[in-house]
Amino acid sequence: MGDVLIVDKVTTKPGESFELQPLLLVDGSTVTSDAAQLAKIKVTAEVVKATKGPKITIMKYKNKTGYRKRQGHRQPTTQIKVTAIEA
Repeated sequence: MGDVLIVDKVTTKPGESFELQPLLLVDGSTVTSDAAQLAKIKVTAEVVKATKGPKITIMKYKNKTGYRKRQGHRQPTTQIKVTAIEA
């Protein structure tokens, strides 16, 4: 709890809470991945802020034709803070 994670874009506004679906639970030396047991667990997170990922540069080039194209992309991401894990 209290961890700040960067995930793909979430439509929830900053300051609001939402629930996450657990996929794997590690408790000490016990690892749980059974869907029936994970359905009983509730993970709550709060949106800290919306951010963007690192800049990715895309270059296209064709030899002997003078064709060059430069394009960039930044993936929208969201910072979330895990507030509660209830069994």
